[in-house]
Amino acid sequence: YIYMYFYLQVLISRSRYRAFIFSLTFLLYASFHLSRKPISIVKGELHKHCSASHEVEVDSYKEYAAQIQPVKKPSNISQCGWEPFDKNNYKQLLGALDYSFLCAYAIGMYLSGIIGERLPIRYYLTVGMLASGLFTAMFGLGYFYNIHNLWFYIMAQVANGLVQTTGWPSVVTCIGNWFGKGRRGLIMGIWNSHTSVGNILGSLIAAYWVSTCWGLSFVMPGVIIAVMGIVCFLFLIERKCFNGTELWRSSKTFLNGTSRFRVQMPILNAKETNKPQVKYNVFLYQDTNFPFSLFSQGVIEFSLCLLFAKLVSYTFLFWLPLYITNVEHLDARRAGDLSTLFDVGGIFGGILAGLISDRLEKRASTCGMMLLLAAPTLYMFSAVSKMGLEATVVMLLISGALVNGPYALITTAVSADLGTHKSLKGNARALSTVTAIIDGTGSVGAALGPLLAGLISPSGWNNVFYMLMVADACALLVSLKILFGYCVFPLC
Repeated sequence: YIYMYFYLQVLISRSRYRAFIFSLTFLLYASFHLSRKPISIVKGELHKHCSASHEVEVDSYKEYAAQIQPVKKPSNISQCGWEPFDKNNYKQLLGALDYSFLCAYAIGMYLSGIIGERLPIRYYLTVGMLASGLFTAMFGLGYFYNIHNLWFYIMAQVANGLVQTTGWPSVVTCIGNWFGKGRRGLIMGIWNSHTSVGNILGSLIAAYWVSTCWGLSFVMPGVIIAVMGIVCFLFLIERKCFNGTELWRSSKTFLNGTSRFRVQMPILNAKETNKPQVKYNVFLYQDTNFPFSLFSQGVIEFSLCLLFAKLVSYTFLFWLPLYITNVEHLDARRAGDLSTLFDVGGIFGGILAGLISDRLEKRASTCGMMLLLAAPTLYMFSAVSKMGLEATVVMLLISGALVNGPYALITTAVSADLGTHKSLKGNARALSTVTAIIDGTGSVGAALGPLLAGLISPSGWNNVFYMLMVADACALLVSLKILFGYCVFPLC
């Protein structure tokens, strides 16, 4: 009776625990993006347009710095920003910071899937979040300790990029373990809005301090993600399985990462009860060899599509505030606040992509449709954004929806569908590996986009938008190959 009572309680609590995991993983990964956003906000402060009001700016800076006891007064306050980013080649240097983070992230993502499938998700994710908090705050310490060595900031970015790869495979595996394929596109479209929510919060937090003490723009997000890492350790529930329903455990009992165990319920003796034997078994999962047929199910094609889609998205992520500063002639704080509208549009775009793909039951068709609309929208954005602030607001919302929609769909619903395909024969580890392969390849594009933007932008912002339109067209061509080519997976 005790065991049956426990079983019934699991059935009753199904929706409640799913909602809990949905909310918790949402907040966990939002904190990852929250910690990535400050660099794009602070760029406008690291390099300022030289002005005649230099002496006033220096006096106000010294007055504020004097209030912070451990802070050393800068020995060389540049008229054009923070050394070494105050030179004419500042765009290349800022691009190098982006490339350092994203290149390390892309390389680390391939390793993260392999490592993550062999370690408890809760421990793996917790360590990654604590390390991310440390290295995010480390960049901001350069302000407080008056560090002007470029390699210090590059190494902080590289280290942060490596440890942040622990996040995505872990949360996607966890959410995929708890939610089946029914309405997966819509559910994950809503869930994936954590990227935009994290970007918005990160922009607002970083913008609050950027003009007065930009070091806190990194330290505070670092503290937040570290605190969320502790929350992850205490409350994350990694998977469900109880004869087809959910099995949960607290931080002290039951499931511990990838540990496998079998709970054998008492067997009633038929001689004593004159009833048939009754046996209840609880299996968490069984290991299977990783199937090499994985790559025939569309993983490579969707990975390449994500490469180009993420190139566009991350170029906006890292360069949009600086673009707004140059075009609209706003200060770093106002530009950072305005850039959040792109992520607001991304929230609606991700939800819309998931809803349409569920209705049509065709993921590739949905991606192709949104990519087709995104290319002319980017051209319109480059032209209309110069006409005034109101036009910029409208185009930020539309562009955010069309750019982030396909990106969100591939990284969530498509990855989960591929990772739980029947050809994998129930391999629970495959989802983490598939997610890492797809997002790792996409991260290569994420690294190239900001780097190319840094190299091309000195010749004019229009050329940056032409580069983004070419990337969008390439993503469209890959999605068409999936749609009309040899795709054997029912995502087309």
